[in-house]
Amino acid sequence: MEYETLIYETDGEVGILTYNRPRVVNAVNKRMLDELNHFWGERQEDAGVRVLIVRGAGEKGFCSGLDMKAAGTEFHQGKPTARSVFEGQRGFSRIIVLMRSCPQPIIAAVHGPAMGAGLSFALAADIRLASEDAMFCAQYINIGTGGADMGSSFFLPRIVGWGRAAQMCLTGERVFAEEALRMGLVNRVMPREELFPAAKEMAAVMCSKNPLGLRLTKDAFNAALNGSSLEDALRMEDRNQALIISNGITEGLSGLGG
Repeated sequence: MEYETLIYETDGEVGILTYNRPRVVNAVNKRMLDELNHFWGERQEDAGVRVLIVRGAGEKGFCSGLDMKAAGTEFHQGKPTARSVFEGQRGFSRIIVLMRSCPQPIIAAVHGPAMGAGLSFALAADIRLASEDAMFCAQYINIGTGGADMGSSFFLPRIVGWGRAAQMCLTGERVFAEEALRMGLVNRVMPREELFPAAKEMAAVMCSKNPLGLRLTKDAFNAALNGSSLEDALRMEDRNQALIISNGITEGLSGLGG
């Protein structure tokens, strides 16, 4: 697929995805929704890229969520029906599933607003880096829908705790970079000009690790994220370590158990 709303490039083993609708703060229209589903589907079997960086084009921000002007016309043929609305919703949620199931760790480099779908895209990443002007908002409830959308009720309580997650989703309040750092929503905050270099530096560190170990670590985190018990997590870790060692990828490691 030739992308109109996305830019994808690679730098060695690092893939860089840029949301590319800067005039509308990278808001998601139907074309972008389809392209994102295609892009994340392609990454499932992409052995050449080991780490992904996601960012927004332009000066204004990461992603402002659903393009409200396009929502009334592009997502439905004729009058909206329960079926067309549900299918459109599934198109958004499928992106979140694909982001988690792709084997590459994802670093979100967030500047400016990450609202609604933009917040969910950031939450589905493994690591979130933010510029000093970053802002996060569970915008869903502010546009008249439910406050839990696109994985927000799943990811936010696990990242920031139940109370803070409920406050964000029930009020639609804006959370700015420093507060996001204090509550654990982002890993680091830095000046805008340092954001992308910091993401590339972190990706390079990840790429220096053994390839199978990197992928199976994300696999183990996914299993734990999805509600495994301690015993389940240990079984997953034991399986992963045995696979890595048996494949001879962990040269230089001495012994088991760390």
